[in-house]
Amino acid sequence: MPATLLATKRVEKPWGRHHLFPGFPDPAPDAEPIGEIWFQSPHPEQSELLIKYLFTSEKLSVQDHPSDEEAQKRGLPRGKDECWTILAAEPESTIALGPLQPITREELRASAEDGSLEHKLDWKPVKAGDFFYSHSGVIHAIGAGLTLIEVQQNSDTTYRLFDYGRPRELHLDDGVAVADLEPYVDYPSPGEVAPGRIILVEGPKFVLERWTGGAREIALPEGTTGWLVPIRGEGVVAGVEWKAGECVTVTGHEQLHASNDADLLFAYPGQRRL
Repeated sequence: MPATLLATKRVEKPWGRHHLFPGFPDPAPDAEPIGEIWFQSPHPEQSELLIKYLFTSEKLSVQDHPSDEEAQKRGLPRGKDECWTILAAEPESTIALGPLQPITREELRASAEDGSLEHKLDWKPVKAGDFFYSHSGVIHAIGAGLTLIEVQQNSDTTYRLFDYGRPRELHLDDGVAVADLEPYVDYPSPGEVAPGRIILVEGPKFVLERWTGGAREIALPEGTTGWLVPIRGEGVVAGVEWKAGECVTVTGHEQLHASNDADLLFAYPGQRRL
C-alpha cells in the first residue's frame, strides 16, 4: 500500500507518566505509568526505522547502543543510531550526552559499578524545540520532565550501564565494550535547505526532515519507506487521513496535503536527502 496508518503500542515504564501529551489519552490513575508509545509497521521486523514518543518523569538509565558492526558481531541485525526532537521540557530538564572528559574502559566500568558515572557525564540543559542526534556508542541518559519524539534505527538493543539503584539488569560487559569514550560532539545538521524544509539528519543511517504545512510531493525510490510524523496539524496522503499524534508510512510517489498550521517530521533510510 502507498500509505499505511501505523498502529500504536503503549509501553509501561517505571520512569513514565500518567499525564502524557495532547493527542494521547492518559493512563488511569491506578495504572502503571506510560513511558513510550511506539508506532508499529504491519511487519515490524522488516522496518529499518522505528518511531517513538517518550514521556519521562524520572531520569532514564545511563546506557549506550551498539553500532551495526558491533551488533552483527553479537548476532543482531543492526545497531542503533537515534535522535530526539524535544516537544516539551520542564525548566530543569537535561539530557546527558557523553563523558565530560575522555574516559578509559576501566574507569567507565568502575564508575558504573560504584555509582559515580552519573556525575562524569555532560548533562545538557534542554528546552522545547531542541534537537539532539546520538550515534551508536554514545553514553547517554534522557532526563526527567521531557516529552520527545525519537527516530531510531529499528533495534531494541540497549546496554544499561547505570540505573540509579533500580532493580533492573545492567549490561556492563557489552555496554563498556561498545562505548564511545570521548566527549560528545554536536551533530552538524544541514538546516533549512528550502522554504519550509529543514534537514535535521543527513546520514549515516537515515535522513530526518522537518516540514511546514501545505501541499508537497513525496517521491521515494522503489523499495524505500518514509515515516511521516505529524507533530501538529492534520491532512491526507495517498487517501489516508492523519493527524498529530499519529504516524503514517509512505512509499512511491504521492501528494501530501497538510493543514497550514502543520509541523511535520519525515524520516527515511539513507545517507543523503532525496
